[in-house]
Amino acid sequence: MVIEIVKVSKSFGRIRALDSVSFTVNNSEVVGYVGLNGAGKTTTIRIAVGVLPPDSGDVFIDGYSVTMDKKKASRIVGWVPELPIFESEFKALDYFTYLAGYYGISASEARRLGRELLEKFGLGEAMYRKLSEYSQGMKKRFALAVSMINDPPNFIFDEVLNGLDPRGIAFFRELAVEFRKQGKAVLFSSHILSEVEGIAERVVFIHRGRIIGVYNMEEIRFRARPALEIMLARLDNTVLKLLEKYGEPSTIGERKVLLRDPIVDSSVVISELVNSGVGVLEVKREEKSLEEFFFSLIKRAESD
Repeated sequence: MVIEIVKVSKSFGRIRALDSVSFTVNNSEVVGYVGLNGAGKTTTIRIAVGVLPPDSGDVFIDGYSVTMDKKKASRIVGWVPELPIFESEFKALDYFTYLAGYYGISASEARRLGRELLEKFGLGEAMYRKLSEYSQGMKKRFALAVSMINDPPNFIFDEVLNGLDPRGIAFFRELAVEFRKQGKAVLFSSHILSEVEGIAERVVFIHRGRIIGVYNMEEIRFRARPALEIMLARLDNTVLKLLEKYGEPSTIGERKVLLRDPIVDSSVVISELVNSGVGVLEVKREEKSLEEFFFSLIKRAESD
């Protein structure tokens, strides 16, 4: 129950969509794949599920190569595209039953499973309505139900949160927790980092076809916390001990300290330091949101 993306590259004409992209999603893990629109998320996912061939590299689903063992790999991964497309004149339960037939499931069993899953995904009252009558959010829920037909051990979702209302996002969050408990590997993409918070344990960032960072969510939150950056004339353990009263200090180099989650205004901290005989050369306040952290990664990648 592992999704391995290994040195995958893809070009469309002169445009390099992916440049040696590599990362892994382990079993019992939910990984967010974050990048701006056009960064390469959908191309990666289409290659990972076997819809698009890579120019080089490969993807392995539980050890099965998507390029060499596509049939075996495809059967052990559930996939929801960003914009699910269905035969819209079908009624939802009828179409679910039809799709289940591809997995060798009998019509009676498929209808039983369809009623169960559509109910679970909040479509119980709409299962006999035509898909043409479904909103984009309902179609996304239907696609989620379809992805679970054969209860695969791995899931890949492309911009799954798009089109979902707050209740739908909360539902997906609960679903991700359920998948994690069941030992499944889950990869889902988004262009909004704040939507990934509370769902993913780890986040892979992509920009212009290249991976620019891989962080666990705890580390991202830590880096995004408010902080005071203080340049001092001297820095020792006595100074750090003094600053602990006002936040969580950590050193940067020999004379700079970062005071995270300050509980008082910067003027109080400066006054305390000066009264203790410590020269304060410069103080800057950082108020970095999750999105600012994301954009700082992009800025750093573009300057390299």
